[in-house]
Amino acid sequence: MNTQLLARQVRRDSLKQIHRAGSGHPGGALSSADILAVLYRNILNLDGPSRDRFILSKGHSAPALYAVWANSQLIEHEALQGFRKLNAPLQGHPHVLATPLCETSTGSLGQGFSVALGIALGYRHQGLSGRVFALLGDGELQEGIVWETAMCAAQYKLNNLIAILDYNKLQSDDRNSNIIGLEPLTDKWRAFGWHVLEVDGHDHDALYEALSQTYDKPTFVVAHTVKGKGVSWMENIPKWHGSVKLTDDELTRALEELGEE
Repeated sequence: MNTQLLARQVRRDSLKQIHRAGSGHPGGALSSADILAVLYRNILNLDGPSRDRFILSKGHSAPALYAVWANSQLIEHEALQGFRKLNAPLQGHPHVLATPLCETSTGSLGQGFSVALGIALGYRHQGLSGRVFALLGDGELQEGIVWETAMCAAQYKLNNLIAILDYNKLQSDDRNSNIIGLEPLTDKWRAFGWHVLEVDGHDHDALYEALSQTYDKPTFVVAHTVKGKGVSWMENIPKWHGSVKLTDDELTRALEELGEE
């Protein structure tokens, strides 16, 4: 399965999980599907003690992470049916003590990014060559812990730390710009001492090019995305951030747009 097909299947399986559970966050799961597909199919080395690490700091997009695991044969596909169910491993946000492959519990905004910093620093001390990737949401950047982490990573020149921003410009209730604006975003991260790249977050070639390189400082990849990508009536609509319940009709209509017969 190539990355385009994988991303489409991730979107389908994300919506099925949310529908089955009766709640979830579809908008960010759909916007991040291409990023996750490229990472897990073409970037991450998951073997050995120096393996790459991935942290979904925007933990509410867990359905997409679980879907990419299942479609990459990292977990059983049947496990997706337990999403948000009591005593099941795949909860609404990744849980380090229950979720396979999970590096840390996330959902409290910004904390996953700070753990990624700690892992990257630990790799440096141990002489391990793996890289640490963290996927953040744009609303998450309104948290102070994100900027503390950014300062610390630059201080230690952690070139093994790669932060990726799912920059869909929307958060729980409205546009970022109407809550706490983030711009000028790239100028801020460069001023904090990071190597900054901007890409179309739905262009798989551009994502691969950005994520496959290593520089002499930590890297911040601004991936411009569309909230609800792939389902026309969800795209750029704040209410589809979550937590929402998908009706049978809505799921059917969404899957039809995503090419499922």
